[in-house]
Amino acid sequence: MTRYLAGKLGGALVSLALVVVLGFLLFRVIPGDPVVTMTRGRPVGAEQIAELRARLGVDKPLREQFVDYLAGVLRGDLGTSYVYSRPVLELIGERLWPTVLLVGTATLLAVALGLWLGIRGAWRRGSRFDRVSTGVALTQWAMPTFWLGMLLSMATGDLFPSGGMRYPDTPPDFLSQSVDVAHHLVLPCLTMIAVVYAQYLLVMRSSLLEEMHADYLTTARAKGLRDDLVRRRHAVPNALLPTVTLVFLHLGLVVSGAITVETVFSWPGLGLLTYEALTGPDLPLLQGTFVVLAGAVIFMNVLADLAYRVLDPRVRAA
Repeated sequence: MTRYLAGKLGGALVSLALVVVLGFLLFRVIPGDPVVTMTRGRPVGAEQIAELRARLGVDKPLREQFVDYLAGVLRGDLGTSYVYSRPVLELIGERLWPTVLLVGTATLLAVALGLWLGIRGAWRRGSRFDRVSTGVALTQWAMPTFWLGMLLSMATGDLFPSGGMRYPDTPPDFLSQSVDVAHHLVLPCLTMIAVVYAQYLLVMRSSLLEEMHADYLTTARAKGLRDDLVRRRHAVPNALLPTVTLVFLHLGLVVSGAITVETVFSWPGLGLLTYEALTGPDLPLLQGTFVVLAGAVIFMNVLADLAYRVLDPRVRAA
């Protein structure tokens, strides 16, 4: 187990190192000049522009910029935002909680909904419920997230807020703030659930269908166990293994995929921060959010490998 864990952590560190390098090079090919964007519409001369380039460090050769960036990353310093004039880590820390709240809530509800529909659909394979639930899930999965979010916003704009995380005039007490945040959370959370839950439904349905013809289920039925007990105690626990792995794998991707939803609903998380950084481009902020989001995917991949090894004895024995 120690050797296995060391191998996975080593692979994760190598992947993270590649992400750091890629994050630097990728955003250097984005069209746009941050200095031009920052000075657009302002009466600035050539000397002021040159001074601003020197202060931001974009006048240096690419190699020197990369060395400075790498040295900062090793110190735990992701630089200072061009637009906000604040440390990138400080900005990411402020925006991390709203993203965790949105992604965590949406993932929990999507997993619960997907598992329930997948189990019921598999046990009643070919029924009207199975056909309708699978068809609806596939249709929503195929929809662009931003388009679905705008549809929900237009359809329920009178019932739920379509932007922000809270109203500025909400009383400062904990209960009022919590209710206000939950009210604003409804539409972005529903959008993410509608797109994400189909994956859990399909994987759970497929896994359970494979288990339904196993010999141990036939033996359980021969002993006189009711169908619901056979399903709950024997079939579902074994069919859950691929779905649990998918939850960990997909959680990192959902964090990075929240950019679209947060932008549509102006949810003040890492996704919206990344979108705002792209409009500059704010290179230090882009690099920082890219490393954090990609790091979340890598971390969740390691957790998925470890969880599958713990849950499935066949993997431990291999």
